[in-house]
Amino acid sequence: HEVEALSQKMVELLTPKFVFGYDDEELPQTLGNLLLRQNATLVTAESCTGGLIAHQLTYFAGSSRYYKSGVVSYSNELKQSLLGVKPETLAQYGAVSEETVSEMAAGVVERLQADYAVAVSGIAGPDGGTPEKPVGTVWIAVAGKSRIVARKFQFARSRDINIELSANIALNELRKFIIGII
Repeated sequence: HEVEALSQKMVELLTPKFVFGYDDEELPQTLGNLLLRQNATLVTAESCTGGLIAHQLTYFAGSSRYYKSGVVSYSNELKQSLLGVKPETLAQYGAVSEETVSEMAAGVVERLQADYAVAVSGIAGPDGGTPEKPVGTVWIAVAGKSRIVARKFQFARSRDINIELSANIALNELRKFIIGII
């Protein structure tokens, strides 16, 4: 009984910031359940993750009830035409920036008519880094219809790990945004 009581106390202290599910529940399922409870919809705007976030969200049956669509855009031209990123934003700050990823999130929410969005832009590697933006630099934005939160992450690992970390952290950032802890 003592171990069970301590375990329950730990969960209470850590939830909701660090505990998202129980048993075999995976993060995309937790997000889906949150969205279903709110009768809300989600869209994605991905660059460096190449569609992995959309794949993770649609892997589970029933995801069509909350996941509407996504845009995978590596090119700046398509970030502008499909997502509404301003040319001057890209020229001044670059594709991997708080400003660009925020405009990607806002644009995809508006253009695809959803309640929430997650957007990711980064340098997965192994090439493309600069001293100012080294390989592993990733910006993630989560958005609702009236609020955007963007955060920078620095992974600096191999390409596949950078992509996987970006997708998983993006999903968790969205979870935290939806429940109101960021």
